[in-house]
Order: sequence, then C-alpha cells, then structure tokens
Amino acid sequence: MHIHQSKTLNGYHVVFLVQNVMIGSALLSLPNLLSPVGYSQWWFPIMFGAFANLLLIPMIWIARQNHELTLFGIHQKLFGKWVGTCINTAIIVYAIILLASVCEGYLELIQVVALSDRTITGPLFIFFLLLIYIANNGIKSIARFCIASFFLVTWLLYFLTWGFTEGDIGHTLPLFNFTREEFLAATQKGFISVVGFEVILFYFPYIIQQEKAFRHASYGIWICILCYLSTTLVSVMYYSQWQLENVMYPVLYLFNAVKLSFLERIDVLAITLWVFFILTTTAAYLWVAKKGVDSIRGMEKKSHLYIIALIIYLMISLPLPKEFQKELYERIYYVTYGLMIWPIFLCVVQFVKNKKEGIQ
Repeated sequence: MHIHQSKTLNGYHVVFLVQNVMIGSALLSLPNLLSPVGYSQWWFPIMFGAFANLLLIPMIWIARQNHELTLFGIHQKLFGKWVGTCINTAIIVYAIILLASVCEGYLELIQVVALSDRTITGPLFIFFLLLIYIANNGIKSIARFCIASFFLVTWLLYFLTWGFTEGDIGHTLPLFNFTREEFLAATQKGFISVVGFEVILFYFPYIIQQEKAFRHASYGIWICILCYLSTTLVSVMYYSQWQLENVMYPVLYLFNAVKLSFLERIDVLAITLWVFFILTTTAAYLWVAKKGVDSIRGMEKKSHLYIIALIIYLMISLPLPKEFQKELYERIYYVTYGLMIWPIFLCVVQFVKNKKEGIQ
C-alpha cells in the first residue's frame, strides 16, 4: 500500500505521540540527573524545551522535503541503497538497545519498589505481550494508547501539591548558582529527558496535516516540559541538595509525602500506573525498528515485529554481565544525541541535491 494512502494521524495524535514518547521513565529521575547544578535545576527543563524545539525545525524541514518517506526512505534516497541500508541498520540496532534499556530500567524499578521478594519473569512476559499488541496495530494504535495513557497517569501530578506545601520556595534562588563544569554535567545527563520527539521523522508520512506538524509537535514538547518543570520545581523546594544527589528516583519518593487515610503506598500506585508511559515509549521504538526491517527487506511482515521483540526479551532475560549492560545502555544515549542533530546534516545534503536538480 502506498504511503500516501496511509495518512491516519490527526494533529492531536501528533501532540500526544510527541509528549508521551518523551516522558517515558525520565520524569521519575530527572531531579537526580540535574543534581550537579543543585537547586538551580528547576528552570533547566525550559532550556531543554527550547533546544528541542530548535532541533525540531530541521527534522520537519527534511521530512516535508520527502513527505512520503520515513527517515529510512530518506536515507536510501539521499545516499543510495547500500549506504542508506547501512545507516538504517545502525538505527535499528540503536532502537533495539534503547528499547532494552528502557524496559529493563523500569522493570528493575518495579522489582525494588513493588516486587522486592519476587522475580520479574512474570511481569516481563506480560509487559511484552502488551507491547507487541500495541505496536502490532500500527502507529495510530500507538497514538490512541498515548492519549489514554496521558489521562490515566498525569493526574498523579496532583499529589505534588503535598511536596509543594511542605517545601521551601527560597530554594529556587539564586538561579545561576553553579559552575560551567556543573552546567555541562547537568545538561549532558538531563537532556536525555527530551529524547523521543525525533521519532516524528519516522511517522511523519502518516500525518494528515503535515503543514501543521511543527506546531502540533511543539505543543507536545511543551506539555512534556510543563510536566518536567512542575516536578523539578517541587523537588527543589522539598529536598535538600544531598537528597537530590543521592535519591535515585526523587519524584517517586515525593509521593511518600502524601498522607491519605484510604491509601498507604502512593508510590506503589504511581509506579504501577507509570507502566502506561513506558509502554507508549517502547511501543513507538518497537514500531520504528519494525519499519526499519521492513524497509531493508522491501516487504512488510508482522513476523519482523515478533522477532525484534524476542531479541529484546532475550537481551533483558539472559544473564549478561551487569557492567557490560550498564556501559552499553549509557553509550546508546550518546547515539541519541547524534540522531537528534543528524537531520541538520541531512538538510545540507538535501539542499545541495535540490540545487543540483534546480529545485527551489
């Protein structure tokens, strides 16, 4: 089926796809990632949002120049079949490793918080069944799940009001109380939190109103940034600098400040519901990996999805050395930064190609 016959994503689908894929599990640990700058971290999400919006410009430009092609197709068009296939293979490997990293990180968190005396084999199997079901029905199914997940989970932010009332607003000043080295360290660690908006390069051909894609994607970015801003602000007010540096998931432990007579462990409820955000993030990247294999093989098969899911399942469940896994997962995020700026290079190549062909 030709790609122009498959335009199924409305503007609101794009908004929720962008913000849900970005949030993932990063929101839970963001104050800890930004701890090198101490109390000055609360406004960093605004800076990250501005950077993300700037990086979105070349992504949308190159996508509109090739409006019927995903990033996989753009590579083959600009660089030829063989070079394009090599680049696409690298992206597939990247998506698989990133998927494994997100899944394993969340499942380990589940084991620590809610299932400390049990193995994660059962939850892992159920998680992958749900993941395959969501991704199997295509990008519109993922977008719909993003919408449902947003309203099922984001109401939890209301519980931040307990931390806000018990915190100290004086912690938010001064704004720039950090060194250059601390700023760079926090930016390097914290910018991971906005990973995900670049997936628009893969589902852009499915967007109905492509001329409005930048606006809708920007809405998604800033909804996500608003969630980040509220959590970092409350964390700065509530925690000491030592706690920001040493508590791995400070947002999760903020829920412990909530006192309700009918519910004792708000943090367990939060981490259980958070699976919806993890499913949307992982489903999007699983779909991307599947589309990559489809493009390389020149055919669409659902078996590609099952094979990729099996590979990721084995990566998580096999007893690989923890040091190797940690190093691999940390390195893959550097590749993410490269993928974010990659469209700038593609824009240069496209511009030169247009000049040679006399296209305005």
